[in-house]
Amino acid sequence: LQVQGNWTNVLYDDQVGKVSLVGAGMKSHPGVTAEFMEALRDVNVNIELISTSEIRISVLIREDDLDAAARALHEQFQLGGEDEAVVYAGTGR
Repeated sequence: LQVQGNWTNVLYDDQVGKVSLVGAGMKSHPGVTAEFMEALRDVNVNIELISTSEIRISVLIREDDLDAAARALHEQFQLGGEDEAVVYAGTGR
């Protein structure tokens, strides 16, 4: 990379992971981002990077915190349970 561009330093960290909350309903429910961040705060998960869109919130966190973060988000947004999710995929025709 240094030869190809103006890079002086590249940092590689393989001890991070990404947790995301995705759903079209997020557009119509204000406060979802705040609830997401508060759930992680409550289990002492430090966020290193945040990326958002109208239907997605993703954060980069330490790998050691992934399980606690996933559990906290499942509890906060009531994502656990016995019901099986149905996903429809296709070409959009």
